[in-house]
Amino acid sequence: MTTKKTTTDIAKKDCAGAALILLAGGSSTRMGQLGKKEFFPLDGGTVLSCAAVAFLKTNLFSIVAVAYPSGELTATKSAFFALSANSDFSEKIIFVQGGETRQESVLQALRSIKKNCKQDEMPQTVLIHDGARPFVSSALVRKTLKAAQKFGAAVPALEPVETQKVIDSKKKIVRHLQRKNLAAVQTPQGFNFEKILQFHERAKKDLLKCTDDTEIWDNYAEQKTHVIPGESENIKITYPKDLAKNSCEIENRIGLGYDVHRLAEGRTLVLGGVKIPFEKGEVGHSDGDALLHAITDAVLGASALGDIGSYFPDTDERWRGADSKKLLSLAWNDVKKSGWQLQNLDCVIKMQKPKFIPHREKVRNSIAKILGVSQEKIFVKAKTAEGLGDVGHGEAIECQAICLLKRNEY
Repeated sequence: MTTKKTTTDIAKKDCAGAALILLAGGSSTRMGQLGKKEFFPLDGGTVLSCAAVAFLKTNLFSIVAVAYPSGELTATKSAFFALSANSDFSEKIIFVQGGETRQESVLQALRSIKKNCKQDEMPQTVLIHDGARPFVSSALVRKTLKAAQKFGAAVPALEPVETQKVIDSKKKIVRHLQRKNLAAVQTPQGFNFEKILQFHERAKKDLLKCTDDTEIWDNYAEQKTHVIPGESENIKITYPKDLAKNSCEIENRIGLGYDVHRLAEGRTLVLGGVKIPFEKGEVGHSDGDALLHAITDAVLGASALGDIGSYFPDTDERWRGADSKKLLSLAWNDVKKSGWQLQNLDCVIKMQKPKFIPHREKVRNSIAKILGVSQEKIFVKAKTAEGLGDVGHGEAIECQAICLLKRNEY
């Protein structure tokens, strides 16, 4: 993608019709060290480019103003044009440095649109949208635009799920609100262009501070903002976990673990942290629990953090005779800290004797307790070797584990 225009350049033809303002001027402080949310990768582009494409593909907008934070012009352009679908509209795009507040950024964008359109080409309607709302649909864009053209101002909204209360400075409830009379507003918010620009100028002069544009409109307009049904998917990215809610790119990983131990008399047979009565037990550097070792290998492999040998080498005396429940717990804590959660775990124990079925539920419960998950996510099967090989001769035990992990936070 190449752009020939500078920050304020725009092809001034075809400016009549509808305008769009995309707001990407915030600091994204609630995203922590992850950075600016509008620039995050999403569905082959970025959060900002995904937010834009729902509008651009309608072909209803003749001019688009993108508000960016100071010092972030290049990054904002790259984020906006991250989807090739947005490149065809580069002649109709202006990038406007925003202010310290959302209200200031909107006013700067409105002024810039007016400056870049001839009087007879001035847009009649403007939609104002948060650049951090990438899941808006083109259908909602059309509905909002149509309602704004009909009523002068329109906003999509949902009825709140939770019961709302008004509290005082002492955290006491002072008023009980009815959900049927409440609306959680979204964007895009649509307005008559000339009037919302006029009202923003008046609000600046009156030192009126508002959190969104409907509040400014309703402070000055005779006809209040019309509400249309919003979309539950049209969330605003506020925290890292919000990206995973609607993205098509939720990350899942599969891990495979395997372990084998010799069996010898005088050792305790331990499987899944449960002692199994038998004349032989596993020989190993630790307690020899081959099942927990295979599980540890599986979760470490799925998360790409390592394997049981690198985590707990048999050359390290700290792990001699160690309880394998502790080893799995240590590894699993690291996996969870890396943002993974267990979807399910399936295991196979291959041994000739003893019978495993009487101990299965106790073993499943033990594994679930170590991993901090419900027992329904754990299953363990047992097979014999039909008298073949070391396992079939009762000289060894083999265990396999396969797990599915899901990334639960960006």
